[in-house]
Amino acid sequence: MNLRQVEVFRVVMTNGTTARAAEVLHVSQPAVSKMIQELERSLGFDLFHRIKGRLQPTAEGQLFFREVEQAFLGLTHLRGAAARIRDYGSGELRIACLSALSTNVLPRALCAFMDRNPNIAITFQARMSSNVRDLVASGQFDLGIVADEIDRTGVEVQDFTRFRVAVAIPKGHELEDRDVIRPADLAGHAFIALAPEDTTRREAERAFEEAGVTVRTVIETPYSTTICSMVAAGIGVGLVNPLTAEPYLGQGLILRPFEPALHFRTLLIMPPNRLPSLALEEFIGYLKNAVA
Repeated sequence: MNLRQVEVFRVVMTNGTTARAAEVLHVSQPAVSKMIQELERSLGFDLFHRIKGRLQPTAEGQLFFREVEQAFLGLTHLRGAAARIRDYGSGELRIACLSALSTNVLPRALCAFMDRNPNIAITFQARMSSNVRDLVASGQFDLGIVADEIDRTGVEVQDFTRFRVAVAIPKGHELEDRDVIRPADLAGHAFIALAPEDTTRREAERAFEEAGVTVRTVIETPYSTTICSMVAAGIGVGLVNPLTAEPYLGQGLILRPFEPALHFRTLLIMPPNRLPSLALEEFIGYLKNAVA
């Protein structure tokens, strides 16, 4: 079996007769019939019933045609990808990002990049940092933006952002009048915590321990955006990235500085042993501008 035989079979199925298929393919009708017969021999089953000189697809032929259509959809995708690579370098970018930066930094960077590169296809997913790391390490994605607690083996790593932790407080909360929030101020208040593996949470726990404070954790979540939503709903207070909290300011949430100073840190990760494309390097530049 070869691709030309399969192509001829597809054209016959699409057009209904060998005569019409021969016209489409610019070959003779006997040549079409011969290739169909050769394909049948290589497959080991009949694709058509021959009834009074006409071809009627067999049940096996119909099943095979469905598989052929799937294969040709793949070829169409390959042709499109080749055209994008020819005209725009890599042709596509596959980006995965932790939730905290997926609603602010990423949209701004993507908007600027896509203005300049409208024909580059973008695939984007927001995942937990550990999932992002796995997608990049396996080569499925070109770039990941992750928190710094990830396992760094199997990926290329660059430092990316560093934001000072803020305390998110519901509007009207008794701590609203404080200029600065310290660990002792949070004692007894309903607290919405980051996941245990989060680096910033571990640093916060050390600060609470050193101050002799036990917080009353009511919810744990790996997502700063979730903390902001819960705080805005009045459920409690939490430590958040101020950039993540931007959309919630004025929507039932206020921010205050936290002391001692703690920080959220993020990394850029890429697959190992792979030079970044020109498009990826350009996008990273827009990412850095979006943070600045």
